[in-house]
Amino acid sequence: MLANWRPGASTDALVLRARLNQCIRAFFAARGVLEVETPLMSAAANTEPNIRSFALDYSGPNAGPSRRRYLRTSPEFPLKRLLAAGVGDCYELGRVFRDGECGGRHNPEFTMLEWYRLGIDHYRLMDEVAELLLSAFALVGRVLKVRRASYRALFCEHIGIDPALASEPELRAALAGHDIDADGLERDDWLDLLLTHRIEPALPRDELLLLHDFPASQCALARVAGEGVEAHACRFEVYVGGVELANGYHELSDAQEQRARFERDNQRRRARGDVELPIDEHLLAALQHGLPDCAGVALGVDRLMMLLSGAERIDQVIAFAGPRA
Repeated sequence: MLANWRPGASTDALVLRARLNQCIRAFFAARGVLEVETPLMSAAANTEPNIRSFALDYSGPNAGPSRRRYLRTSPEFPLKRLLAAGVGDCYELGRVFRDGECGGRHNPEFTMLEWYRLGIDHYRLMDEVAELLLSAFALVGRVLKVRRASYRALFCEHIGIDPALASEPELRAALAGHDIDADGLERDDWLDLLLTHRIEPALPRDELLLLHDFPASQCALARVAGEGVEAHACRFEVYVGGVELANGYHELSDAQEQRARFERDNQRRRARGDVELPIDEHLLAALQHGLPDCAGVALGVDRLMMLLSGAERIDQVIAFAGPRA
């Protein structure tokens, strides 16, 4: 008999997850934000070079140009199609999938909360994220101090380096003493490593950090504002006690720029020897039709559960994670 047939999460953890789901749905119901469901499979994939999609083949009729399908890494693209179709403020609470991600804070299948608000920017949205998280931590009697900081200010404070001006050798020198394989790493990779190795471990346990205005080179699907050294991505991340919980944007609505970013992603994939992935033409058509001015954010529910329950590993808050699935 297999020894791991039992759930990894305790009954208390499963009850807390149910309470958290109720809290989330009540939060959005009170604000008139519509809950929706979008496909788990798509003919397009996430082209982001650092994210790996699960692929499968459909064997039925009406497959279209290709039978290959990809499990979603986020509901972002179909949610934006709904926005372009006029649905209005909406959210989805559901499962997403990422290949190659398994560890203390990662599981190949996990729960993501993603939502979009019309007519606001990323600054206003990150305040709403803070409101939701404070409600969630109130479920377990925890009170957090909320702090806002720009990406540049946080780097200057913790490392004494201005990320907009520092050279790549200066960034590498700030990681001296850490065992890092530098082969193939680019400037943004060094910035990410400084954030994960130097800054995140130093963040206070009971602080909710709203980190905003990332380097323009890390814009992903966000707009870019400013020029020269003042250029920045209209993007934010949310941390509690050094754990990244959410990533949000003032959303890019330019279809031509979005296509160019998808193509640059695939160029980077080819340069790395990775497989080039099909871009989402449905999303580009929706952007061409017109995406309303909006901000959106994705939040990792399982990581939030870890913080609420005091769990040390993600498999302690998922009923059947990893090898148990």
